[in-house]
Amino acid sequence: MLKEVQPIRDTGKIEEIKDVLKHNSMRDYFLFVMGINTGLRISDLLELKVKDVKNKSHIVIKEKKTDNQKRFLINNSLRQAIDEYTRIMNDDDYLFPSQKTGKAIQRVQAYKILNKAAEKVGLNEIGTHTLRKTFGYHYYKRTKDVAMLQEIFGHSAPSVTKRYIGITQDEIDKSLEDFSL
Repeated sequence: MLKEVQPIRDTGKIEEIKDVLKHNSMRDYFLFVMGINTGLRISDLLELKVKDVKNKSHIVIKEKKTDNQKRFLINNSLRQAIDEYTRIMNDDDYLFPSQKTGKAIQRVQAYKILNKAAEKVGLNEIGTHTLRKTFGYHYYKRTKDVAMLQEIFGHSAPSVTKRYIGITQDEIDKSLEDFSL
């Protein structure tokens, strides 16, 4: 059975994970930063090469899962992180290379990296989808625009998007907080 993973709701915990990952490896740190700032699926993130993001205004990919073309703006903060991270890399290098092979790390490795960091900061229910869900959760909290987020994620309905990012569960929990008979 697949375990349900959650977004990281607490921005303090996001910063703690960044610190843990940065201390461990710039690659791992950048994977986390890239994931929570783009909302791309891990399968699409791991396939990215330096030339896909360096000196670009948008990340343009064909999504593995849906085969849809996706164009995502690289904001200024992410631009700086990309410039710093890719400074000494070649255009054909994978953004997230395995130290053993130079090819892209696998999804299982990404999962292990994220889980280890999450464990160190006291979080569970973390997986590779956590990056995408964290992006969605905070995007929604900031904008309250579920229709735009639905479009970004390519979901079929707002209810799917809200459930995916854990907003539905938050709303249920809030409604039950003071409920008693």
